Amino acid sequence: TLFRSEQALQLSLKYHFVTPLTSMVVTKPEDDEKDEPLIADKPEEKDADEVAPAYSASIPISGQSFVYQSSPVHSGLLYHRPVYSVDYDPHFIIHVPEKNDSLCFNIDEEPGVVLNLVKDPLSGIAVNGQLIGDKKGSNGAKLSNSTYFGKIGISYKMMDLKIEVTPQKIILRNGKKMTMFSWLETISVTRGSLTLQINKKKNMMLSTGDGAAFVIVLHQVWKKHPLHQDFLGFYTVDSHKFSEKSHGLLGQFFHGIDFEVSDIHPSSNPQKPDATMFVKNHKLTVTRGWQKDYQNDPKIGVIVPCWFVHFNGTGLIDGVHTDYIVPSLFSSV
Repeated sequence: TLFRSEQALQLSLKYHFVTPLTSMVVTKPEDDEKDEPLIADKPEEKDADEVAPAYSASIPISGQSFVYQSSPVHSGLLYHRPVYSVDYDPHFIIHVPEKNDSLCFNIDEEPGVVLNLVKDPLSGIAVNGQLIGDKKGSNGAKLSNSTYFGKIGISYKMMDLKIEVTPQKIILRNGKKMTMFSWLETISVTRGSLTLQINKKKNMMLSTGDGAAFVIVLHQVWKKHPLHQDFLGFYTVDSHKFSEKSHGLLGQFFHGIDFEVSDIHPSSNPQKPDATMFVKNHKLTVTRGWQKDYQNDPKIGVIVPCWFVHFNGTGLIDGVHTDYIVPSLFSSV
């Protein structure tokens, strides 16, 4: 309907993601299998070192000049509100607008593990993600230690709503009623203040009104790829109405985080200096690097410079990463 088209367009403009009402140019690679759908391979990382370093002001260190800049110069991202995301292997990115900077960390766990990303006992919204691994060899041997999110579960207790997202389908459960959608269609569904927008083979947008909005990005690989599997990325693009009790690997940062960086010095990689960070009463050694935001471009992504916190985010996240392991995709929070 005209109303839903206008609503989808407004969501696209507000949160800067691609819908059929906006445009994105895609170049089709040559492929001998004409009947295969056009799908992206694993997000590309190979050109990372060719990007201009995210540094500016000159700082003398042991007789040499070193530069650092807090603001991302290559991000290309203009958000009305900070974005908190996890994508790829899995890389977490925390935008900190007060510092004009970002923090990042990885979580290393086994396939099958379910991690809590967001929980808010007051709004009744919870988001969990289940990890998958790369394919195994013909003899069952593990070929890679990489993991990705293969399932995302979103529950909204106030509406008795559960949404299960996989790279193959989206399942919406509203009480006892179940509706299944495919990534091969473009559709908008409204339930009260909640709007679900599926954009064919690209992403899914979920908005609960003026205060909570998520984007789930679909990453597809070639069907006969010997190693990789399809996976998902998760982006919180509006979190300003979540309560102060919000938590989870992403949710704990919804209401800001303060940190200070000092003693910036060269590391073994001249493009990635180390520094000392003071955060949450911890003194950490962090590394200047970058991650990628795939929200609008699942193939290439957009570079986001950030301070990388090692050892599964130890010292940055509350507790330890295993505290965020939950029993199932819709575990109560």
